[in-house]
Amino acid sequence: PNVEMMWAMKAYQHAEVYFNLISSVDPKFLNLTKVDDQIYGEFRKTFSDLKIDVLDPEELKSEPAKEKWRPFCMQFEGVVEDFNYGTLLRLDCSKDYTEENTIFGE
Repeated sequence: PNVEMMWAMKAYQHAEVYFNLISSVDPKFLNLTKVDDQIYGEFRKTFSDLKIDVLDPEELKSEPAKEKWRPFCMQFEGVVEDFNYGTLLRLDCSKDYTEENTIFGE
């Protein structure tokens, strides 16, 4: 529980920074890592049917989903710092981070 709480706190801090960035800069000109294009390409190969504007928690947290997410994340070990940390996701990208609109993905 303590490790998950520390992940959640770090994820919240990252979410604040990233939300401020994407709110102040046109996202098409924003790179968060040096390998954003590679990550997105691999993401789209692995999750080609995943709707990303409004997320379904079941598509992120179910056992079949975890079987796909884990290998996806592991390919970035040594490439992306904190590649396997949890992250806060807005379920509906058109809304702010709120308790009802946020899920912790790990």
